[in-house]
Formats: sequence, structure tokens, C-alpha cells
Amino acid sequence: MTTVNDRPVTTGRLRTTWAAVHEPVAGVPRWARTAALAVPLTVLPAGLWRLPAAFDDGSGLGERAYIVFLSIASEVAAFTAIGLIARWGEVVPNWVPFLRGRPIPTKAAAVPAAFGALVLTVLWTAAWIAEFAGVTLRGEPTPANFPTQVGGWEAATYYLCYLPLLLWGPLLAAVTFAYVRRRRNG
Repeated sequence: MTTVNDRPVTTGRLRTTWAAVHEPVAGVPRWARTAALAVPLTVLPAGLWRLPAAFDDGSGLGERAYIVFLSIASEVAAFTAIGLIARWGEVVPNWVPFLRGRPIPTKAAAVPAAFGALVLTVLWTAAWIAEFAGVTLRGEPTPANFPTQVGGWEAATYYLCYLPLLLWGPLLAAVTFAYVRRRRNG
């Protein structure tokens, strides 16, 4: 182990992998890097808010598995925004058999990212419009036991955790724009 200023510096696989996954490629504007790194952080509070419900006494096994899966899948989907600024969004990583080292066509990343940004923007905007109208996305009245109907700290926590999702689509759109622009000019 090496030391810097008498402090040990770890150089393990985890640190190397973390750096490789998050390190932006040349030409990524600072604002795009910030936006890409912010995307998973906009999704994290909602996922964390949902997890206690998975362990509620009234939940069945299927519902528990769904809640945990939804939280993890949302975070993984949000994490892919970082691929739009990192090397693994331009070149297939070495651990992928048969494709390792091949360049990723710009459209193969940009089209799904742009579609995702559009869907997320429409979905979360519609969800919040419905929320403030007092109905679900299906148009049914919001249940009486829903956190925003209960009020107090439950409503405040819900809003604090779910409002950042309004940024997911626009941030992804901005990062996608930067990705396409950089790849086209590069």
C-alpha cells in the first residue's frame, strides 16, 4: 500500500472500477458531467422512500419483491445516464464477450436515451399534475391512506422524495444532447 502525506492510499479493484465507470471522457462539458451524476441522485430518494413499504406487515411476498425490484431497477436505469459521459458509453467494456472493445454507435445510445428522457418527462409531469388534481394516473380519486392525503410529516417526506423525479427526464435529455453533440464533433 502506498502512502500520501502519511495516509494510506487504497488502490484496490473497487476504487479502480469506480473511477473507470464514473470518469468522463475527453470533451465532456462540466455541466453535462454534473447533470449525468445528478440523475441517479434524483431517483435515489424515491427508491429509499419505497423500501420500508416492502417490509410492511400487510405486504405479501410478491408485493415486497416488486417494491424492491422497482427501487433497484429505477436506480440501475438512472445510472445508465453516466454511460453518456463515460468511456463505457462509447466503447463496449472488456468484460462483455464477443463485443468487447467495439465502438458503440452514437444512435444506439442516443435514441434510447432520448426516448427515455421523453417518456420520463411526460410520465412524471403527468403524475404530478394528477397528484395535485387529487387523482391517480388512471383518473381514480387518490386513496385516503395515500401519504399526501394523510398529511403531516408523511406528506412532506413523500414530496421531498418524489419531487426530484421531475428532473430525471430533463437532466437525461440534456446529457443526451451533450453526448450526441460530442460524438458528432469528435
